[in-house]
Amino acid sequence: MVDALGVAVVGFGWMGRVHSRAYARVPHHYPHLPLRPQLVTVIDEVPGRAEEAAAQFGFASAGRDWREVAADPRVGAVSVTAPNFLHREIGVAMAEAGKHLWIEKPVGLTADDARAVADAVTKAGVQGTVGFNYRGAPAVEAARELIASGEIGSVTHARIRLFSDYAAHPDGALTWRYERGRGGSGVLGDLASHGVDLARFLVGDLASLVADTAVFVPERTRPTGATAGHALASGGETGPVENEDYVGCLLRFASGARGVLEACRVSVGEQNTYGFAVHGTKGAVFWDFRRMNELAVSRGTTYQDQPVSTVYVGPEHGEFGAFQPGAANAMGYDDLKVIEAYRFLRSIAEGTPCGPTLADAVHSAAALDAMTRSVEGGGWVDVRTS
Repeated sequence: MVDALGVAVVGFGWMGRVHSRAYARVPHHYPHLPLRPQLVTVIDEVPGRAEEAAAQFGFASAGRDWREVAADPRVGAVSVTAPNFLHREIGVAMAEAGKHLWIEKPVGLTADDARAVADAVTKAGVQGTVGFNYRGAPAVEAARELIASGEIGSVTHARIRLFSDYAAHPDGALTWRYERGRGGSGVLGDLASHGVDLARFLVGDLASLVADTAVFVPERTRPTGATAGHALASGGETGPVENEDYVGCLLRFASGARGVLEACRVSVGEQNTYGFAVHGTKGAVFWDFRRMNELAVSRGTTYQDQPVSTVYVGPEHGEFGAFQPGAANAMGYDDLKVIEAYRFLRSIAEGTPCGPTLADAVHSAAALDAMTRSVEGGGWVDVRTS
């Protein structure tokens, strides 16, 4: 027997669209899941945007006030894809209303915000998951298993990179993303949050770090109307960019391993250059998001001049089999969000977490806060999760 679960999407920019598509596709890839998501309502404050979304995606209703969702008995689960500064208020309210929560990272502006949502989810006894989609890539899960098995020996050091050019254009509009009060810590919350999660997922908890940040495009033009994604604007009033374009960070893991995390949103010539390299005493593993279904692996007993081979993930790795029948058939970004949606719904059906949790969001946010403290103080700081 399959039960229907009413879902709502709050905030309908690009990520709201991705969540909506993911819900629609879950039954195609996971037909045996005992919950069938139904798109009940979509909320966006921009006039007309929610109505357009309802018409395109098949939501039963549309509105502009997210508070309507908390009071809606048709809704059992909510995707929060609104701007960062709204995460805490909406997330806490939905949990307190008994709604299961799929919320995008970084879950607010600070670790206190993420912790408030996590506490509300725990107190309400609902399920909560976070949009750390890259850890769900079958190749990344395969890398984690390889590392945990000891095939590359004890991890000595890791490098995580997240370079993008989405903010490289000097005419990029001064949206909420560039304001401290609404966008938080800039590229730290946007990209480095993923980097921290990958670092923890692969190597383990962070103990301390030292960071440096920079703003390379100090002024942008204010948009004259509603925006979606990374819109351009020129010729109008300009304003200051208040948060970070770049962060570089040295990491010390609790295990004793060392790491480097670097993220930038204004990297000309870099389009979603995300990935990692993890080195151990006997080998190494490498992953590039742009070749999402491959791993480069070095393992053996030769140490010096040891070769690197390419491994194509297949149905035996993670959720790959729900999408493709054989290795080297490509998966894409939206498939990762389908995996997130499936695991979110599975956690609701089974009553136990499946996938990244709000606790993972707290760990990531704590590292981002530590980066900020390090920049302010100019030295190494501990990563405090409580």
